[in-house]
Amino acid sequence: MLNKLSKLLVVASRSKIVSKQSTTNSNRSLNPIAFIRKYDELWNRMLFLIGALIVYRLGSHIPVPGINPVALADFFNPENNPFLGMFNVFSGGALERMSIMALGIMPYISASIVVQMMSAVIPSLEALKKEGEAGRRTLSKYTRQGTLALAFVEAIAMSTGLIVQGMTLTTGLQFYLPAVTSLVAGSMFLMWLGEQITERGIGNGISMLIFASIIASMPTMISAASSRLDNPLVVPIFIVLGIAVTAAIVFVERAQRRIPVNYAQKQQEGRKVYAQQQSHLPLKLNMAGVIPAIFASSLLMLPASLGQWAGSNANPTAFQTVLQNISLALHPGNPLYLLIFSVLIIFFCYFYTALMFNPKEVAENLKRSGAYIPGIRPGQQTKRYLDFVLNRLTFIGAMYMTVICLMPMIMQSSFHVHIPLGGTSLLITVVVLMDFIAQVQAHLMTHQYHDQKLIKSSQ
Repeated sequence: MLNKLSKLLVVASRSKIVSKQSTTNSNRSLNPIAFIRKYDELWNRMLFLIGALIVYRLGSHIPVPGINPVALADFFNPENNPFLGMFNVFSGGALERMSIMALGIMPYISASIVVQMMSAVIPSLEALKKEGEAGRRTLSKYTRQGTLALAFVEAIAMSTGLIVQGMTLTTGLQFYLPAVTSLVAGSMFLMWLGEQITERGIGNGISMLIFASIIASMPTMISAASSRLDNPLVVPIFIVLGIAVTAAIVFVERAQRRIPVNYAQKQQEGRKVYAQQQSHLPLKLNMAGVIPAIFASSLLMLPASLGQWAGSNANPTAFQTVLQNISLALHPGNPLYLLIFSVLIIFFCYFYTALMFNPKEVAENLKRSGAYIPGIRPGQQTKRYLDFVLNRLTFIGAMYMTVICLMPMIMQSSFHVHIPLGGTSLLITVVVLMDFIAQVQAHLMTHQYHDQKLIKSSQ
């Protein structure tokens, strides 16, 4: 009897201690200073991200020397120059102001495309991908060198276009030298800033810069579009359509195909046998993310934008005539533009998915760990099955991305209504925001897991 009473007293005292600890923990959680100290790493990353975006937005207002602002403002018209309007959205209005960051992050994206495609074709670059951190640094060095070369070429073409259009106060070397230097320096600074955000901030740096550019350009686009609308019923229709498209993007981006995976039974000692473990292999419906839309947009914007800059002349040369024809053929809403854009999106979906997920390596890893897919033999048959499932998922994801990116253009050309936010911009905004929230949640879970380990070790 005394033993039972003593046990009850011990249990009661422990419950009181636990309740006191919980109350103290709740009081601590309500304290904002304690919350900031607990998640100091997350707060430091958030502050670094905010500071980097502020620096980016301030830099987008620094003009290139020798620009005539009146002629520049007259040149930018979304109806006459739609490609320049898209380029301006991706640069966060820096192109319209002709700031030192007018080239934006597009040279870096184009260089990344070239390096990734060459790494899949050239065996030496493919071997670098398998070398781990050292190989990744070498590929990053090649990407930076390609970014510098592309930025230099685009800066010269943009400066030539500015002179041809009569938007400069000076001409010749007096304009070329400061303009090209400023534009190249701005593009390289954005590349460095994106890498720093990826390393010290939250989320992918390049995606966050594009996201900030789109968000900064959104109020101007909405006000310009609302001023052109004559029918007031169009506004709520587009609001409802935007919400529906956003919900569809969130649903598809979170969708997974879970392939069941079983682990073989293992016998340890005597008759003791481990129970069969079951797990799953998650395959996202859109494994490539927003990368195909960004790559396809950048590849299409580059020749058409150069055609707008250098081809708009009253007495064009043969080369300028070719650029004019290219710009007219690649006008948003034209059948040729829609066809090329669709093909590029589908190609980059399959290409980037192949870079992200290798069925042969996954099948070998499953076989090595003693795991198998029910009804599928390990090894080559598993590789074929994964390849079959992945091809179907990639096709669905490519069709979804193509519809999202082309739907606003088709509606705009069919109903003659200016849509402020394109499908590509909306897709980038939603996906980057979802990735940002996921990374914040991952940091919080890491802190909670670390706290639980500390509590268990103290006990």
